[in-house]
Amino acid sequence: MTRARVGYVRRRHHRQVVKLMKGQWGTRHRLFRRANEAMLKSYFYAYRDRRQRRRQMRRLWITRINAASRLNGLSYSRFIYGLKKANVELDRKILADLAIRDAETFRKLAALSQQNQM
Repeated sequence: MTRARVGYVRRRHHRQVVKLMKGQWGTRHRLFRRANEAMLKSYFYAYRDRRQRRRQMRRLWITRINAASRLNGLSYSRFIYGLKKANVELDRKILADLAIRDAETFRKLAALSQQNQM
């Protein structure tokens, strides 16, 4: 039986990988094996860091809400607890935005939260 040659398919795959790694340093944008390693690692980092970015943003929002709620005489946990009891369905992203941009509205939310503590 004759040997099947990969030829065109392999060359095309190698070209695609090397093209993806344009801008990398050293042999990572020239040699297929190094480029492939760099590509796999970069995909892994991108996947991991998309999740880490969400975690970090949530931590930032909680920090901002905590700071603003303490200015209004509440801790973060008491503030969130009161909002839950009052059936206020604002997420932390919106609450953090209100804390920074619209202090008056946040003050009203803090008062509402304080009313619904017990």
